[in-house]
Amino acid sequence: MGKKVYENRNDIDKKYRWDLEKMYPNEDLWLKDISKAETLTEEFLQRKGKVMDNSRSLLEALKAMDDIGLLIEKAFVYARMKMDEDNRDSHRQAMFDKINTSASKILSALSFLTPEILSSEEKTVKMFIDENPGLRVYRHMLEGIFNRKEHILSEKEENLLANLGQVTSAPHSIFNILNNSDLKFGSITDDYGNEIEITHGNYINFMESHNREVRKTAFERMYQTYADMINLIGTTYSYSVKTDVVYSQVRKYSSARDSALSRDKIPESVYDNLINVVSSNLSNLHRYMKLRKDELGVDELKMWDIYVPLVKLPERNIPFEEGVDIMLKALKPLGQEYSNALKKGVESRWIDVYETPGKTSGAYSFGSYDSMPYSLMNYTDTLKDVFTLVHEMGHSMHSFFTRQTQPYVYGDHSIFTAEVASTVNESLLIRYLLNQNPDDEMKKYLLNFYLEEFRGTLFRQTMFAEFEHKCHSFVESGGSLTPDWLNTEYENLNRKYYGKVVGEDDYIKYEWARIPHFYRAYYVYQYATGFSAATAISKKILEGGEKERNDYLTFLTLGSSKYPVDLLKIAGVDMSSPEPVKKAMETFNALLDEFETLKK
Repeated sequence: MGKKVYENRNDIDKKYRWDLEKMYPNEDLWLKDISKAETLTEEFLQRKGKVMDNSRSLLEALKAMDDIGLLIEKAFVYARMKMDEDNRDSHRQAMFDKINTSASKILSALSFLTPEILSSEEKTVKMFIDENPGLRVYRHMLEGIFNRKEHILSEKEENLLANLGQVTSAPHSIFNILNNSDLKFGSITDDYGNEIEITHGNYINFMESHNREVRKTAFERMYQTYADMINLIGTTYSYSVKTDVVYSQVRKYSSARDSALSRDKIPESVYDNLINVVSSNLSNLHRYMKLRKDELGVDELKMWDIYVPLVKLPERNIPFEEGVDIMLKALKPLGQEYSNALKKGVESRWIDVYETPGKTSGAYSFGSYDSMPYSLMNYTDTLKDVFTLVHEMGHSMHSFFTRQTQPYVYGDHSIFTAEVASTVNESLLIRYLLNQNPDDEMKKYLLNFYLEEFRGTLFRQTMFAEFEHKCHSFVESGGSLTPDWLNTEYENLNRKYYGKVVGEDDYIKYEWARIPHFYRAYYVYQYATGFSAATAISKKILEGGEKERNDYLTFLTLGSSKYPVDLLKIAGVDMSSPEPVKKAMETFNALLDEFETLKK
């Protein structure tokens, strides 16, 4: 499979590079915003002790807080994305360090606001809202503050925690630099006899090679690199988990999980339901592994055989423009307004398309409240990249509609809901492709692709969630996360999830060490819950009518103006129940049945 290889960003046509100049045409304006935010923060300190004098003083304080937040968020996002263009660049690292330091100081200085609001009775705040219409937009946010009252500390303690932010983020920062800049995975001879350096961006292409030796070599070289660094990474992750645990204890939560889920009022039962339902359906995954072994015709299935498509289609590049065209056709069920905004977003350079040395691996959607909803990719002209494009633009369109509709205070999303918007798009894409009357081989390929989405998102992310919870619970019970403990627990979980049909190897136990999302506590489970919700919603859109589509489009506009479980109910899914995960499992089984029918 050919792909464009660029050694320098300047060699890439501008239309394939995100337009960060729309945020800041030059660095001086970025510095000016930081300086302005710091000045406004100094002025904000004059409000100390006066915020709750009356409804007007509260409203003015909240508006001033938003003004500072807009500036510092924009400056942070810009610096982060500039560094993501080339993590090796010391100037970009210095920029990111500067904004991190400034943001930490600002958050520290502003930390008196919440304790000061909480020094009043909730009934006083409700009275202020009733008498001052301008405060009504902040009602949900203020109710959230009082819901967390028992976990908010004194002004002095909040200030101290805010100051510690730039230190406690160290494990994630260390891992990020190590993972994206310092680790080298060696080279490999590809299917065409070319010697190519293994990178985060192309690793999955090697794992999807139909040459088993290529897969095995890439797998072993990737994980040998992590094995060589396992003591450093183990220590880094251990301190990340300790930080989560200590913070939850300081804020008087029952656990790190309680702390992570409570802000969005996600019941811990949602997490347990996910793990329990998936665990009780692992025979389905084992059945898929047996099917995979039979289709590949191997004596023993290995972990380096997990990603390769079961059907070898004629090699075909899907250039970016064609990928965009497929995306626009697949997402037509979402309506003309959605399609028009999506097309304009691509043309306006929301997306950074191609991989270059030092660029952050993978893909994401980002942006500030008043910027474009940018997407980072490492596009390699494959069908999988089209799915990544559709996924990330789902996030970006969610941000686009929310920021058009909601004020700054609700202009963000919980990851719990954000992953729904991206995965609905993926589900619509796979259904579009299956509806194009493909021949049996293409249909098998697409069914296999969809099965892989379930394996990689619902099963694998749930396995990650179970591992993460084991780690935090172990530390909370007084345990120490040594590399040996981490390796053993991960290997045992991998065996549980994939079953006996997958043979053992010396390397899969190190997989946990390459997962960046583990440095964001209790994050990964939301991919699995989001996938389950999206499977249900996409089915409603395709099988329903205008109401089902409009319910979903309404959901896209609501940002964080309600709690996530309530937002998803508007879209027609109740995630407080185990039913969406059970329904997703039924869909997985039906796909397996359909694949096996084609096999005969």
